[in-house]
Amino acid sequence: MTPFIASLDQRINRLNGQQPLPVETRRFLAEALRTRITYASNAIEGNHLTLAETQMVLSGVAVGGKPLRDHLEAIDHAEAWDAMIQAVNSPEPITSFLLRSLHGLVLRRSQPEYAGQYRQGPVAIAGSPRVPPDPIMVPSAVDELLTTSQHMDAHPVVAGAIMHARLMRIHPFVDGNGRTGRLLLNLWLLRHHYVPTILEPDDRPAYYAALQAADGGLFEPIIKVVAHGISRTLSLYEEVLHLGPEPPASRPPGLHL
Repeated sequence: MTPFIASLDQRINRLNGQQPLPVETRRFLAEALRTRITYASNAIEGNHLTLAETQMVLSGVAVGGKPLRDHLEAIDHAEAWDAMIQAVNSPEPITSFLLRSLHGLVLRRSQPEYAGQYRQGPVAIAGSPRVPPDPIMVPSAVDELLTTSQHMDAHPVVAGAIMHARLMRIHPFVDGNGRTGRLLLNLWLLRHHYVPTILEPDDRPAYYAALQAADGGLFEPIIKVVAHGISRTLSLYEEVLHLGPEPPASRPPGLHL
């Protein structure tokens, strides 16, 4: 375990010492994460809504000058986030059915023809030399990944990041892979008593480079990207709870992306 992940554990423990949080605080944090992660995850994939505009759309207000699809993607992701949160406390393991259910919500309005369906043809990933497996291999590849991930002997952040990278390599859907994969990653983290990771649009170059490195068997970069996003979430909690600055050990040189 790296010093940075160890420092995240310390901050998680400090946060746990504040439990139970007041109802209003829990509600505020839940809504803030839902909106911010919906904005960020969609923006990484090219959605044009700002954070403020995403909040407006989720409040039922249309934003002039922005495509309808951007609005639909925001609503879809927020509803998929809600379903993911409901699945956190389920005793059922993470399965391909759950993955496809989340994907079905991610594309429910924006691309209903693909929602919840594995791809039926080959795909290419823009800007990447990755060649995802043949579509006939996708169902078994996903099942094997989810089974092996749940038995991985590694820190939850490490295991979750590796699982995410391997799912992105499989690229099981025509579209919505990144958004669905990040929801699955956050489900994993929450089930392992962590906080979600927030990957912002500015993280996109490092995130994509890290996924490409993982394709070659080098997982440290994607672990760093995910850990940095967790640190960002913890900073949000610490600010709201007035816990003061994060411990200096959580800011090692070279880990800011």
